[in-house]
Amino acid sequence: MPKSRSKRKTTQPPPKAKPKQSPAWVGTLFFSLLGLGVLLIIVNYLGVLPGGTRPVWLLGGLGAMAAAFVLATQWH
Repeated sequence: MPKSRSKRKTTQPPPKAKPKQSPAWVGTLFFSLLGLGVLLIIVNYLGVLPGGTRPVWLLGGLGAMAAAFVLATQWH
């Protein structure tokens, strides 16, 4: 009796390319922006910055934290 041929492919696709590792400055910049944002928000509520508690300082801190999280999506 003849052997049946398998319907599976005998060749394997090439392996997926691994993503490149990010340079060291990406992680450093991420943590620096995150720390700066938290520090700006805390110092704003303490009233130590020039002009007292102003929304500009709060928005600057939130913007720095948002930039850090955007940068974190590019970190491999």
